[in-house]
Amino acid sequence: MTDQTTFSLDEAIKAQRSLRQALGLGEERFEVSEFVEMISDEIEQMRDAGKTNDDIAAIVADATGQRMDPADLDRHYIAPEDRHGGQDR
Repeated sequence: MTDQTTFSLDEAIKAQRSLRQALGLGEERFEVSEFVEMISDEIEQMRDAGKTNDDIAAIVADATGQRMDPADLDRHYIAPEDRHGGQDR
């Protein structure tokens, strides 16, 4: 088995930001639906840990400074089998 290079989330975000800047593109923004889809893995883990949608929305608000409707978590959550192109990692 070969060793594959891995990137932390912070490294991936820094690289994306640098590439967008080099292209003269502005900051990428995500609608709530896209954002919830992106964090569905973490939502699942938080729920497994006993956290409610209100708890999760409060954590997101604390981290981002933006209010999130807890109902959006149910509306836009992606089930495990439908994430990442339907492929297991």
